[in-house]
Amino acid sequence: MSTACKSPQDDYSPNVVFILVDDLGWKDLGSYGSEFYDTPNLDSLAKEGIRFTNAYSAHPVCSPTRAAIMTGKDPVRVGITDWIPGMGTERAPDPQLVPPEDIHHLPLEEKTIAEAFKEEGYKTFFAGKWHLGETKEYWPEHQGFDINKGGHNKGSPPAGYYAPYQNPRLEDGPEGEYLTDRLADESIHFIEDMASKDQPFFLFLSFYTVHTPIQGAKQFDALYKEKKEQLPDEGAPESRKEGLGQTRVTQSNYKYAAMVRSMDENVGRILDRLESLNLSDNTIIVFTSDNGGLTTTKEMGPTAVTPLRAGKGWAYEGGIRVPLIIRAPNMPQGKVSHQPITSMDYYPTLLELADLPLDSHQHVDGRSLATYLKNPEQVDERTLVWHYPHYHGSMWRPGTAIRRGNWKLIEFYEEDKVELYNLKDDIEERYDISEDYPDKAAELREEMHSYIHQRDGQYPRRINYPE
Repeated sequence: MSTACKSPQDDYSPNVVFILVDDLGWKDLGSYGSEFYDTPNLDSLAKEGIRFTNAYSAHPVCSPTRAAIMTGKDPVRVGITDWIPGMGTERAPDPQLVPPEDIHHLPLEEKTIAEAFKEEGYKTFFAGKWHLGETKEYWPEHQGFDINKGGHNKGSPPAGYYAPYQNPRLEDGPEGEYLTDRLADESIHFIEDMASKDQPFFLFLSFYTVHTPIQGAKQFDALYKEKKEQLPDEGAPESRKEGLGQTRVTQSNYKYAAMVRSMDENVGRILDRLESLNLSDNTIIVFTSDNGGLTTTKEMGPTAVTPLRAGKGWAYEGGIRVPLIIRAPNMPQGKVSHQPITSMDYYPTLLELADLPLDSHQHVDGRSLATYLKNPEQVDERTLVWHYPHYHGSMWRPGTAIRRGNWKLIEFYEEDKVELYNLKDDIEERYDISEDYPDKAAELREEMHSYIHQRDGQYPRRINYPE
């Protein structure tokens, strides 16, 4: 193992590179089954680490999941249950409920994962999308990050993906510079600086891509436009109805494909620089997404995650199941884990892998994945809950979901109804079996609401109904 970047506090101080992609779907990588997008660097990373098939975001949309990663707490406990600042109820078609009020910033009282590493002598760096505070006192530089390149209040790039960016935390590069390239450049410069100082580091690269606007990287647009033209035309439907929206069911958007390819290429650049600096053997890599792919909107989203149902904004599998690859020193390579995990798990996992003290008061809702990284074949039953009591532009209506084992229950509050699925037999969530198993549905529903109550969760109320 490389001796680079050793901390004076400890004989073993591995670096951490956490890469979070915005809106990347479960099936948007070649190693997860995509036949239209090309991700050679991430497919290679999967062969060098462990790929999780049952990884979940803490929430169907971005800000709550990002809060969960930073704090190790369920979004309900933190008090952020919608993207910041959320969609006004007046924009929802025929709303029947008034969603609860949630907070629009990550409280400074929370000890973030960055603060935990900083306390142990690490240099901390953030690049990209933050979206955890509408005002600057809640931005990354006040949440444990020594350096902030591009993190502010907006959830998508203010002026798109080409410079000038109009980003208050990122100086403009030359006109026409692509944002994904720039964020990787900033990350590489930081890695090089840390290597020259023999300093352990915690790097959090939060790509804005592949969030809208869908602006392909120009060097790849023509390639995927040609690839799209070569797709077989068998008359299959391009979308499927989902509530009041439409879900794309085939991957064919060439500009989205170009965005994915650019992201993969830049991940490869970072991995190559770690290798050339002899840091690979002493660096933990985490790669994942903040929620499911954007498949479902009023018209149709840009990607598809078939066979999963729906996408970003929905508590069906397509909205919450995400890709996850972890490569860590002294861990098995090229393995696949089917263990269900969630965003709150990264905080305790990274502390344990770095041999740093855990903080049970902070990451109270997460569990370390170290056991499953050492023994990828181990699978334990897990209960996970996604509480989304708001309306969303994906046409989602307020509701909550719970998964325990292979059972999955979703409650929709407007209609006061539940749907029950067995994911082992029905990963597409096509067959509601709540009437066949009423006792199981009632049991899961009670457990779900107990979970929310224990975390002081809030519910929507009927319009014109007293608070």
